[in-house]
Amino acid sequence: MTLSTNGLTNVAKESSEPTPKVLIAEKVSQDGIALLRQNLDVHEKKGLSPEELESIIPDYDALIVRSETKVTASLLKKGSRLRVVARAGVGVDNVDVDAATKQGVIVVNSPSGNIRAAAEHTIALMLAVARNIPDGCASIKAGKWERSRLVGIEVKGRTLGIIGLGKVGLLVARMANGLGMNVCAVDPYASPEIAADHNVTLHLSLSAMLPVVDFLTIHTPLIASTKGMISAGELKMMKPGARILNVARGGVIDEQALLEALESGHIAGAGIDVFTTEPPAESGSAAKLISHPRVVATPHLGASTVEAQENVSLDVCTQVISILSGELPRSAVNAPIILPEEYKKLQPFVRLVEKMGALYTQHYTGPARQGSSKGHQQAFDLVYEGEITNMTNTKPLFAALVKGLLQGISSDTNVNIVNATLLAKERGLIINEQHSRDPITHTYSSLVTLRARPSRSASQERRRPMLHSTPSSSGATTATAATTTITTTKMQEQIIQGFCSDTQIFISRLDRFNTSFVPEGRLVVCHNFDSPGMIGCVGSILGKEGININFMSVAPVRSDLMGVKNDGDGDGQQQVDGEREHEALMILGVDKEVGPDVAKTLEAEKGIIDVSVMVL
Repeated sequence: MTLSTNGLTNVAKESSEPTPKVLIAEKVSQDGIALLRQNLDVHEKKGLSPEELESIIPDYDALIVRSETKVTASLLKKGSRLRVVARAGVGVDNVDVDAATKQGVIVVNSPSGNIRAAAEHTIALMLAVARNIPDGCASIKAGKWERSRLVGIEVKGRTLGIIGLGKVGLLVARMANGLGMNVCAVDPYASPEIAADHNVTLHLSLSAMLPVVDFLTIHTPLIASTKGMISAGELKMMKPGARILNVARGGVIDEQALLEALESGHIAGAGIDVFTTEPPAESGSAAKLISHPRVVATPHLGASTVEAQENVSLDVCTQVISILSGELPRSAVNAPIILPEEYKKLQPFVRLVEKMGALYTQHYTGPARQGSSKGHQQAFDLVYEGEITNMTNTKPLFAALVKGLLQGISSDTNVNIVNATLLAKERGLIINEQHSRDPITHTYSSLVTLRARPSRSASQERRRPMLHSTPSSSGATTATAATTTITTTKMQEQIIQGFCSDTQIFISRLDRFNTSFVPEGRLVVCHNFDSPGMIGCVGSILGKEGININFMSVAPVRSDLMGVKNDGDGDGQQQVDGEREHEALMILGVDKEVGPDVAKTLEAEKGIIDVSVMVL
């Protein structure tokens, strides 16, 4: 037996679970695939029919697609192991997001991987339309020299109108500024400060902006409110000779109306990369637009650059790795938005809360606790104190608790922020999140408390001395001894507290005991009387079994809770007992499995009250 002296050591969790399998159904960059292969079982199978895909999807934990593969409700239902569907691109039109949500499958995309490619393509189309570049190219290749017919216009000093001032729109604005253009925009959610920083003038309405622009570019998604946004009426509002661009989504522009405006000469030209139907039907309006002499058309090339393809592939592959390892999704379309600055801050707390839930399940409901007054509680308070209360979105922490509580006692391993609330309801778990914005008295900047208690239906009225908990303004409790007619429960409260130091997580309290240990790996928790020789006794027993101790932490009784005990008859009565002040917890990180026989040997030793063995 060896005892390390380097303090708390993070113990790697051994796992017998199979390596997650990833199915790549369409083209993904080799760098992205190489990233996946480092830790996952990756299968590339392109060109599958819907029937072929449905026949093999039950074997996979993740599916990566682009735009051609249809991820239907039927496919998702057959993917019993699926945890994530990744769309290597921006839109998720080919994924049944509602069905995925019901199945608890996270759907991610890459909304920022092709921003520059789309912005540059917009500028390229604008210049091509302004200077008749495609027509000139075709003319000279046909052996002609038509300089006078192909006279264009300069964009410097012209006004560019942008519909949708998101990431692509802002980058287009910046590039247009560099070309000496005047830039204006319409976006009900645009920040005036950000617009001003990009030299963009905001208009309150589309009707106010359209009459002043020489070029109009669209950067909005295709939703009910944007479908046909630019139709005959809007085109008539524009200047005679104005030009229009679309590198966003087909269907935002009424193609027939645009065709008619071009034919009449009111609109001088158009640069179109996206169409209502792709590829366009031969006899449709889109096909007529493509063949029009004043239209520069490209086959949905906005994201088709080497760099963009690489970016979106690496982005979604990285997200798949993160989600399959239990981390937060960064760009989930069916989950709450996590701001980038909050993502970094939340990540360690997600791990902490999940471990707190698993610690509760294994420590308080494990074999050592069966038949005792400590048992499985159905109601939990998750209390946040300190800086963490400034987070606008704590749903990932709620999900992490549900996942931790259910691990080891349920087959519902696919718990995430998509389906956590539903699973908690199905399991009868009552979880209340509380935010305390009062300054905390601890040395930690943020503290998380998990308080497990019986549901109200388990209560009964008795007249007994007990520990009376009085809620404070911050949601915390103050403990005082009292004798009164009160409502007690058959199971007492259990409390676990933890905190984060940078990215490392620590447990700082287990019920009455102050502690400090990393909740990871194989752990043994010995509840014992704090007397000489206990450490050596436990070390000797483990050593005989060939079990090394990687770290050890001794947890004394909290000074403010000395003397509090449960009387042992299972009704939750609490008394003052001086002997209890001399109890302690011994938390040990070990390198091998501690079997039931070893645990029983430890418990049989004089001075050891009980033993819990867990894997976190």
